[in-house]
Amino acid sequence: MRAAENAVRFAFQPLYSLHTGGIVALEALARPDQCSVHELLDRAHRERRLAEVDIGLAADAVRAEADQETLLPLHLNLTAPTAAAPEGAFGPLLDALLEVRRRPREVVLEIGPPFAQVWPEQLLTGLHRLSELGFRLALDGLGRADLPFALLAAAPADVLKLDRTVLRGLPDDAASVAVVESLLHYTARTNARLVATGIETEAQLTAARTLGIRIAQGNLFAPAADGINWSQLLTPATPEPGDRMTPGRREAPRVRDFLRPASTLPDTATCDDVRTALASGDEPTGIVGVDEYDRPQWSIDRSRFLVAVTGPYGHALHARRPAARLADTPHVIDADAGALELLELVTDADWGRSGDDVVVVDERGRCIGVVLVTEIVRGVAEAKVEEAAALNPLTRLPGTESVARDIDRRIAAREPFVTAWLDVDSFKLVNDNAGFAAGDDLIRALGRTLTDLATRLRKTTVSHVGGDDFLIACDVDEIGTIAAALLDTPWSADGMPVTVSLATLVCATSTISSYREASRRLAPLKKRAKAVPGSSWVLGRPDTDHVEILRGRRAMPEQRHASQPLHQSA
Repeated sequence: MRAAENAVRFAFQPLYSLHTGGIVALEALARPDQCSVHELLDRAHRERRLAEVDIGLAADAVRAEADQETLLPLHLNLTAPTAAAPEGAFGPLLDALLEVRRRPREVVLEIGPPFAQVWPEQLLTGLHRLSELGFRLALDGLGRADLPFALLAAAPADVLKLDRTVLRGLPDDAASVAVVESLLHYTARTNARLVATGIETEAQLTAARTLGIRIAQGNLFAPAADGINWSQLLTPATPEPGDRMTPGRREAPRVRDFLRPASTLPDTATCDDVRTALASGDEPTGIVGVDEYDRPQWSIDRSRFLVAVTGPYGHALHARRPAARLADTPHVIDADAGALELLELVTDADWGRSGDDVVVVDERGRCIGVVLVTEIVRGVAEAKVEEAAALNPLTRLPGTESVARDIDRRIAAREPFVTAWLDVDSFKLVNDNAGFAAGDDLIRALGRTLTDLATRLRKTTVSHVGGDDFLIACDVDEIGTIAAALLDTPWSADGMPVTVSLATLVCATSTISSYREASRRLAPLKKRAKAVPGSSWVLGRPDTDHVEILRGRRAMPEQRHASQPLHQSA
């Protein structure tokens, strides 16, 4: 009961980092035409073919995603009984990964219900086997599925996915908040990640972020879609008032992203007052003393304070004395400062206080909260990992996000610019005749050339879309140098001559309104460039349908050479 035999298509829904707004993975969702996926799997279970159909769907999802060439981690859904199947049953999935040149470690298998239909020991054996094959594992449906706590504790899970039914109670239901907090504590102790699914409202998003959830997905960000729109996926637009929330582009985390409520007392408070506050139900990690204008005057670390007041004669010495005598000068930072600035602040301070709460202030110097250094360190590390994951593994170039951001900046600044699309002609033939390794070497060589150009040309930005496709944004007077470097090079793959196509769109001031429009107008130019024999270069402009062939065997003598500047015509 393969997906192809039952007209199954696949929708993809992104998972977002709530630290950076960047997309960190895609989940593939099966969409049978004649029934629901649950009905399809139920029928397969009755026919004793559940593992075959379930794994077949996963394999087909791998092939469907490969057509999009996102290079993002891919989440695939499997039922718990399938996860317990013998290793040989996963051959079709491993074959599909090999076919599209994916590694198991780039895939997260989301194991979902029914858990009760398989012996826990058998399932654990299967999960460990999948982990040994290189797959990362997620347990899906927490809060709704029949997942026993003993299995949760023993499973080698990298990700836990919290069901939307729990999140519906946020932010007002205390029990829902307690469940999320307990799972966050569990994932922190086990180095797993908690994902909030089914985020539908701004209130749920705010509550999830406030509680400390760092990864989320749901229709508030982006619904599952049959195809993957690169411009929508990697460069989401800023939402207008009333629009659904769309995360922004990936940026370095800021102090405000980690803000927690501060426990404050008047700066005239006594040590008894501090001790009472530290013994409260919230058990704060520290106390901030503020003046009448809420400006921080001192800070007290919980551990050092309790050591001082609970030691010999501690209470008698300090109880009714001003708390300031046991306090330190507060570490203070602006809410909009970068996380790296905070780490520099702490590093430059007293080593003995590197774990203290850092007091966050507004533009008037008033205390608006605190941040924990440990959370900042983890957030910066996550952002660096996500940034590295966004680089193409072959070329170490970023995805389309870098060019999209540069184009949007140029449009906002009303700067004329050129955007270009480079790809290899008949790249499939290169792989088929010279082999995948030779194809990889060719792509690396193109990537090195583009990296060198971006280093030499101050206003050039390059990105690797995927496969043999590259995007470029540059000043008008730089495109001639870029074209000459790309088209004058005799490219080859293991001795097999290769030609490339360069499609360029010259955008004068106000002729293009967005990166989305630029990418749409560039697409037909790419087709025109590939229709020209040999290494080719075609040029178009948004305000005309005329296309100039600047390089290629059909180019006319009077047409420009690649090295001729274009700034006068722009």
